[in-house]
Amino acid sequence: MNILLWHVHGSWTTSFVQGKHRYLVPVNPARDAWGRGRARTFDWPDTVEELPLEEIRDVDVAIAQRPEELDLIPPHVPVIYVEHNTPKGDVPNTRHPLADRDDLIIAHVTDFNDLFWDTGETRTTVIDHGIVEPKARWTGELERLAIVTNEPVRRGRVTGTDLFPRFAGIAPLDIFGMGVAELSERPGMTGFDDPPQHEMHTEVARRRAYLHLCRWTSLGLSLIEAMQMGMPVIALATTEAVAAVPPDAGVLATKADTLVEAARWLIDEPDAAARLGERARQVALAKYGLDRFLADWDRLLEEETCASR
Repeated sequence: MNILLWHVHGSWTTSFVQGKHRYLVPVNPARDAWGRGRARTFDWPDTVEELPLEEIRDVDVAIAQRPEELDLIPPHVPVIYVEHNTPKGDVPNTRHPLADRDDLIIAHVTDFNDLFWDTGETRTTVIDHGIVEPKARWTGELERLAIVTNEPVRRGRVTGTDLFPRFAGIAPLDIFGMGVAELSERPGMTGFDDPPQHEMHTEVARRRAYLHLCRWTSLGLSLIEAMQMGMPVIALATTEAVAAVPPDAGVLATKADTLVEAARWLIDEPDAAARLGERARQVALAKYGLDRFLADWDRLLEEETCASR
């Protein structure tokens, strides 16, 4: 099957393109948001081909991730719209931009998103995340805390950036991702800007615990990666995190002070951190394995392409 999709979310796409199909990714000379082509910091198979959009032919199905992509998809090609994000604005009354359409299906990446978006009469389904299992394994020998997030300064309260100083008072805080370098200017924090994924995994796994402080975002793949590496996790009990992290695999709370004390506990008690991390790995491998993810997607792709014939 020939699948057209834009390189929008690198981590999600890395899992998606591990399947058995041919993946056609638009590229342009600027390699901007509309033509990034193949990933440069993620490991993608040779079945992913980058081509100028006008040269892409014989598309069986298109995966859209932004409303603006719909006008760029050839006519009569079945469309699956992947909704990665929580709704914005008047939650829980936010209307999805593709509400009340009968020409596509919306695939949500979490049950939380499916619950909170108002999609009207548009068909929806949920395909939980699945990831390529990281090669790194948690060691936790560094009494430091890790966060993986993108643009935390710009996004502010959404990513819980205002909470970072509370944890930096417990142990040095290392932040990995895009747009994090300037955090190195703040006390107790070090930003590692956009490292290659495999290098980031190796470094994150050396930290004692993983922090997920997002207030309002879909389930971060970096949280699942940390769990599959065997890291203990400390997370705000918001959005899909409450379904991803059971009580014996990490510490979740809506009270920030509870999470700060949990960080202190795990820094002081490496054996407790190891126990939580071992359970986190078991849970994440079972629920967010790549084989299940690809099987779910193959089923949906087959259903949508058959229905359009």
